[in-house]
Amino acid sequence: MSSHPFQIVSTLRYDPALPNVVTQRGAKSSPDPLNTPYYLLPYHQDRLRNAARYFHWDSALKFLEQDFTQFVRYLDTFIPDKGRPWRVRLVVDDTGDCKVEADPAARIELENFVVPFIISPVSTPWRVYVDTAPTTPSGLTTHKTTARGDYAAARTRLGIASPQDSADVLLVNPNGEIMEGSITTPYFRRREQTEQNEPEWVTPPLSSGGNAGTSRRYALAQDFCREQVITAADLIDGEICLLSNGVRGFILGRVVLNRKA
Repeated sequence: MSSHPFQIVSTLRYDPALPNVVTQRGAKSSPDPLNTPYYLLPYHQDRLRNAARYFHWDSALKFLEQDFTQFVRYLDTFIPDKGRPWRVRLVVDDTGDCKVEADPAARIELENFVVPFIISPVSTPWRVYVDTAPTTPSGLTTHKTTARGDYAAARTRLGIASPQDSADVLLVNPNGEIMEGSITTPYFRRREQTEQNEPEWVTPPLSSGGNAGTSRRYALAQDFCREQVITAADLIDGEICLLSNGVRGFILGRVVLNRKA
């Protein structure tokens, strides 16, 4: 656990067009987490609550347990223009103080935010690297916080200089299991034969040490994927994968093991 002060964090997309798009694609989970312009907001609120409980931040938990409608009203006061998309970052400290940062977000095809995700034939895949050093799982990897040293180090090792780079690095625990991406949740095609109606995609279980991501929770709730331990040794150079997070939705990726190729 970090010896320095840190906050719990969740980052998501605000987009006024989201509710119109998602009503065309039925949700299997109830209540529907996509019924506001804030992408998967109920899951973000839950994630922050779970982190506050884990760290025993009672004041933060009291703030986060407010009614969902009340929470939306609070966030609305930080959106400068409700007619355009925003990247919204919620930062909560142990006293229950919540800072909300809203920055302009690039326009993205909103179909990328719902599953089943359809891979566009013109998509340019993100480069997906595997970290060259292990990361030890802890509360700071299970819960998203401002203590991002392990993630920053992994990105530096693989030469990813900017959050705008179309690349991510997969963190690996000391047992060689994929935990998560530095800014995304990864999904891989199942290796074994799938039965009819079974998901063809798998994502690492939380027991491997990665973050309880909101888009990950959504993909599992929609039966888009199931959990399965994936090791770095299981990955194949050049294989297609998917990535997701609360700001960009679902993204096509390609595993890069041979960086000289």
